[in-house]
Amino acid sequence: MPRAFLIVMGLACLLSWGCQQEGAEEGDEYGTEDTTAQAAMPADASPAPGTPEAKIANAESAAPPDIARNATIMDWPAEEGGEPTELRAGTNGWTCFPNTPAAAGASGEDPMCLDGEWLKFAQAWMGKTQPSVSSVGLGYMFRGDMGVSNIDPYATAETPDNQWVVSGPHIMIITPDADALSALPTDPASGGPWVMWPGTPYAHIMVPVESPSTKS
Repeated sequence: MPRAFLIVMGLACLLSWGCQQEGAEEGDEYGTEDTTAQAAMPADASPAPGTPEAKIANAESAAPPDIARNATIMDWPAEEGGEPTELRAGTNGWTCFPNTPAAAGASGEDPMCLDGEWLKFAQAWMGKTQPSVSSVGLGYMFRGDMGVSNIDPYATAETPDNQWVVSGPHIMIITPDADALSALPTDPASGGPWVMWPGTPYAHIMVPVESPSTKS
């Protein structure tokens, strides 16, 4: 069995989609609950689009709840060349981003959550510098993405020859072991893990998964 598949399958065994519900509402000093605010707000009320609360909820949807709830949430720069804005501080070493802005070439839902190693990798990609991968890194995109070139890391639109790929929910894996990448297919339609951006410094493994939100 190729070494790459052993790496991917081993990682898959460590990933969990479940989370524990915790915490209970506390009553007032007389042991009763104030339900006035609850009654005034519809049960399905959502944050207004474009607000920090909406962006945080969108960013959290990219990963398992037990990761997303304690992750740092960063917003994209307000203008090209700017710095990301922290929407919420985290405690677990993960960083989540909401949908990329339309001005950056995003064509739909594509929030992501990255561990520390993947975040450094993504920063190298955004800065067009050589990444340094010292350990296996993970990134989650449970909302998928609406289109990216499989051969050009910087393409922002489909062309007849840039192998445009629309991906469903997936996990992204980077590894310092280059042999692990060469052992995997580069065809997104292979039915399993595949390598995106092969032959570039930003090559990484894509692992299709079923989004927890689609499970019964």
